[in-house]
Amino acid sequence: MMDWIQNLKQQGSQYSQYSFYEELEIMYINQNKTDDHLQIFIKEIQKIKICWASKFNPKLEQFNQFEQYNKCKELLSCLLLCSQNFNQSEQKQVINIEQNKGIECLKSKLNIKEQQTIQTTHSINLKPFNYQIIQKSSISQSDNCHAIAFDNDCSTLVAGCNSKIKVYEFKQGIIKEIQTLNEHQNSVFTLNFMKKSKQFISGSVDKSIRIWKQNQNYLWSSLQILNGHNGAITCLVLNINEDLIISGSYDQTIKFWIKKNEWFCQQTITDHSHEILGLSLNQQQNRIVSCGYDKLILIIENQGQNKEWKVIQQININNCGYRVCFIDNNMFTLSQTDQEYISVFETNNINKQFTKTRDITIKCGSDANCLFPQQYVNSKCILLSKNGEYVNLIRKKQNGEFLTEQSIHFRTNSLFGGMSEDGQYLITWDDKSCQIQIWRYHEL
Repeated sequence: MMDWIQNLKQQGSQYSQYSFYEELEIMYINQNKTDDHLQIFIKEIQKIKICWASKFNPKLEQFNQFEQYNKCKELLSCLLLCSQNFNQSEQKQVINIEQNKGIECLKSKLNIKEQQTIQTTHSINLKPFNYQIIQKSSISQSDNCHAIAFDNDCSTLVAGCNSKIKVYEFKQGIIKEIQTLNEHQNSVFTLNFMKKSKQFISGSVDKSIRIWKQNQNYLWSSLQILNGHNGAITCLVLNINEDLIISGSYDQTIKFWIKKNEWFCQQTITDHSHEILGLSLNQQQNRIVSCGYDKLILIIENQGQNKEWKVIQQININNCGYRVCFIDNNMFTLSQTDQEYISVFETNNINKQFTKTRDITIKCGSDANCLFPQQYVNSKCILLSKNGEYVNLIRKKQNGEFLTEQSIHFRTNSLFGGMSEDGQYLITWDDKSCQIQIWRYHEL
């Protein structure tokens, strides 16, 4: 009995990944590309579907108490339904297929689409670029400025200046201070604006996360304090729906905060053995990648129905992981301390695991500070990465390759900043100039 159950699970795993389109394409490529052959191929696949259903349905009822029962039942029903629907329109559709369009035309006629990675198609002609400082816009700031963030429409800028948060009005590259927030008790390490609402979140060495809201008088005040970490908050990410905050801390934990009337901690991941330094959420919003001092990368996935997150992969690296950033659902970049390269990790088509595929050459120097997170600006295909004494600006080309277009040298690794949502402006602070400096995007 146990052997049968194990076999059934293996079969279910295989069939759950069954793709009508891929099966048809493989058969089509390996045979003569004629309409007659195509009809034969389709009928053969239909027979396979019906055969599977007839064999599994009687046996499956014996296991109706098992966890995978409903999923298997749904799969078998779908197989039969697809066959029935196709029988009604098969003749009409196949006749209209042109030989030179092959499988793509058939895919369109049958309206069969595979779930694909979310991608943005760029119609723009990507040109070389650099960022040039706007000298007249620089303002003196003697306090250590560990975190900087723009709001969605690039009208407001916030900066964590030691324990204070300074709020600036931002207009066409000119900033003007309008408010100072003093509620944190220690240095502010991370700031993130919400895109849908006039709110932002902050994380501090005082172990707290704060939610800030703008009132009718355009002034900011603390809306809620999230306590639960036992160490400094080093990184925060926020999902698109703005009902999930994920936090990383020196206390070696990753916490998942969800919003129902108020924010509360739903889950804690404890798989890291040292301080967590970097977090990034993918486009599909179902995977988190983390890195830290333990030379370990974690891939954490949302499990769906119960909304819990689970570590699905661990990757050992040679040095401390300082910064990590998802480029899309299937690719992320990683910066390790003191390295003159950024590593690119991509999913393997066979086992769906992330593996390192290449390195991007950059400039670095001594890197003693993990703050200033990596940022990918999708609209301009630009990866922003602080490495040691440099800010590296990297273009992801249309062929998928990465090219470092500019490396700005600040001659200090006490260097922090961020980029606007559209990539038009880069904001930096460093302890050499003791200035908040504004850089504007220029195409060459």
